[in-house]
Amino acid sequence: MANFYGQGCLVVPGTRTRLPRRDPRGTPGFSGVKDEGRKELARLTTKLEELQELLYAEHRHAVLVVLQGMDSAGKDGTIRRVFDGVNPQGVRVATFKRPSDDESDHDFLWRVSQQLPARGEMVLFNRSHYEDVLVPRVHHQIQRPVWERRYRAIREFERTLAEDGTVILKFFLHVSRGEQKRRLQARLDDPTKHWKFREADLEERRRWAAYMTAYEEALDQTSTSWAPWYVVPSDRKWFRDLFVASRIVAALARLRMHYPPLPSALRTAKVR
Repeated sequence: MANFYGQGCLVVPGTRTRLPRRDPRGTPGFSGVKDEGRKELARLTTKLEELQELLYAEHRHAVLVVLQGMDSAGKDGTIRRVFDGVNPQGVRVATFKRPSDDESDHDFLWRVSQQLPARGEMVLFNRSHYEDVLVPRVHHQIQRPVWERRYRAIREFERTLAEDGTVILKFFLHVSRGEQKRRLQARLDDPTKHWKFREADLEERRRWAAYMTAYEEALDQTSTSWAPWYVVPSDRKWFRDLFVASRIVAALARLRMHYPPLPSALRTAKVR
């Protein structure tokens, strides 16, 4: 059933994304209601716990999950709900904000390289190396030759990771401008959410159109067979979480992992 969620969400390599044609409130491939979606999510998160333990035990593959999106698209919420029950020993979250002075003194992929998953590990990028293309572009800090060069570097960087055994899944959480307004206002109205609000969120919101243009090109330039992008309808939080969980579970299942056998020298061992 999970394999049919999100028909049309994949950014097919070599095609145009055209975000305005993708419905942020849609539930493609899922005909159920919210309660049914939540039940299916619970089933998938249980399966994800099993597969993540197997990933850690087999210790052959690494998994990188990239979450991108506008402010309030739900990156934190997705991580919290999809990975609620996984063993923290084998899962790690890396967050990328404004580069520090030290990070700025290196190439733009340097700080990301420090956070890549090891074999047996799953790492979740809350924002990612794409920030160092999108934000400078929208703020007119770099010109087209620079961001095109960075896209080439990203494609080769991700190809190298994939060839070395890292599974890469990239999710653009597609939220509408109206839904973003509602969520930002909720942060102002609810005292328990004040800590989430930043004045910069309003400034970035004024650049909405520029960000959409930048995201479209980023998705088109860097969705590849080895590191595909998915545009996830994210106005409905329950479907957003359901889709992300279904893609990760499907990717892990395709690895056909097995628990390592007991070494022959220990097969006759007894616990005394």
